[in-house]
Amino acid sequence: MFIGHISEIEGLKLEGDDLKGVVKKLLIGPREGWNGHVMRLFILDEGGYTPRHKHPWEHVNIILKGEGTLFVDGEEYPLKEGSLAVVPENSPHQYMADKGSPLHLICIVPEFGDSDY
Repeated sequence: MFIGHISEIEGLKLEGDDLKGVVKKLLIGPREGWNGHVMRLFILDEGGYTPRHKHPWEHVNIILKGEGTLFVDGEEYPLKEGSLAVVPENSPHQYMADKGSPLHLICIVPEFGDSDY
C-alpha cells in the first residue's frame, strides 16, 4: 500500500534544446505497488513546452491546472483544467503551456515508457 502527497515528491527539472520550463515528478509506479504503469506529473512553466516526439506506447493525460495546447499528429487541441486525452502510440505529440498560465498534467504510461523509473 502507498499513500503520499504530490508536495512531498521531489521534481526532476528536465533539460534540453527541444524543451523549456518542464519539471517531472514520478508519483506512482512499481515502487509504490502499481506494477506495469507509471503515473507522472509534468509541470510546465508559463510558455513552457515538452519536446515534440513519438514513442511506441500510448499514454493517458489529465490536466490538473492551467491552460495550454496539445499537438498530436499535426493538429492542435486546446487544454484546460479537467481536459482528458489519450495519445496513441507512434503519434507525434507535444504539450505547450500558454503564456500567463503554468500547465500541470498527469501522464500515465506503461512502466517501460519512463526511463527514470
